[in-house]
Amino acid sequence: MRIEMREGYEGTGPGAITPDGCAVELYSRLPVGGEPDIIAAAVPAGARILELGSGVGRMTHPLQERGFTVTAVDDSAEMLERVQGARTICGPIENLDLGEIFDVVLLASFLVHAGDIEVRRGLLRTCVRHVAAGGYVLIQRAGEDYHTKVPRERIDPSGFTVRMVSAEPVGDGVDSVHAEYVFPDAVWTQTFLSRPLTKDQFEEALAEAGLKVDSYLTPDRIWVRAVPVAGD
Repeated sequence: MRIEMREGYEGTGPGAITPDGCAVELYSRLPVGGEPDIIAAAVPAGARILELGSGVGRMTHPLQERGFTVTAVDDSAEMLERVQGARTICGPIENLDLGEIFDVVLLASFLVHAGDIEVRRGLLRTCVRHVAAGGYVLIQRAGEDYHTKVPRERIDPSGFTVRMVSAEPVGDGVDSVHAEYVFPDAVWTQTFLSRPLTKDQFEEALAEAGLKVDSYLTPDRIWVRAVPVAGD
């Protein structure tokens, strides 16, 4: 089945490709990494988590194993078909309004760097709309050299190679980023739009949405714990 790609986005390789260029089979193969431990250490045990942009459940499943209750949201039904044991909701994250609140709202996968400023604003408003009083919003930013240290390559211990091939400015402060994932038996590529954000720009975007940084959770400031601003 041929799906219509979003303007500025493209993906190639075996299996289903989502409108933003993500390959379902690729994301099913990616290793978990240390993200669930970072999240678990930053929030109360057993918290109810709203995971925005869950994909195939790469973080959903280990968070459930750690005792969290996760509601997984993604705009790709093909991605959500791979999620096991969690409540799933399919639809655009920036328009989500479930009429309920959660102890933790999780916005990972660099979604805060959406090329479209209005989409970013919608994503952050969704976070604020769904976080309980006294709760946390956890955000994963791109590394501060993510858009400038290109090309670069990393060989994963499991045997595949990730190449960030280019990050080319396309106007209005947005880069077109091209990545390759090379496995022994398959190759996937993804091209997507990403807006670089300095630490100050990131914090300004949070403030606009009614959030503020509570803590940078990692020395590279990629993982952030934010809280609603009192009165918002």
